[in-house]
Amino acid sequence: MLLQKNIVIALTLTFALLSGCASIVNHSPKPVTLTSIPSHAEFIVTNHEGKMVHSGVTPETVTLKPDAGYFRGEKYTLKLQKEGFSSQSASLDAKLNGWYWGNFLLGALPIGLLIVDPLTGAMWSMPETKSVVLVPDR
Repeated sequence: MLLQKNIVIALTLTFALLSGCASIVNHSPKPVTLTSIPSHAEFIVTNHEGKMVHSGVTPETVTLKPDAGYFRGEKYTLKLQKEGFSSQSASLDAKLNGWYWGNFLLGALPIGLLIVDPLTGAMWSMPETKSVVLVPDR
């Protein structure tokens, strides 16, 4: 009986130490809704390496990976074009996920703060929406 209780305690502590707060609460990448004014603009999304990761027509919802590596948030460029309007570019960057700081509150230091959340990319999040206003050609 004592052995079983110790095993349960050990497993609970292991789970707590090997998990990060952001990884638990916000594990998967969330969708980003891309819009333009006016709508129906063609767009291309490229990552920090200049590699195209998505293309389409606004409005559209895409899922973009928020991390670019260990302790690095991804930085995307959104390029839009529509006939009769000037082409526009906008940045679309990952921000530090607020749940990442939950590692301090839940005692998941240093495993969650320095290893799990940075390695899984859960320490970063993308904005829910990005809207770009296109300027008419003259």
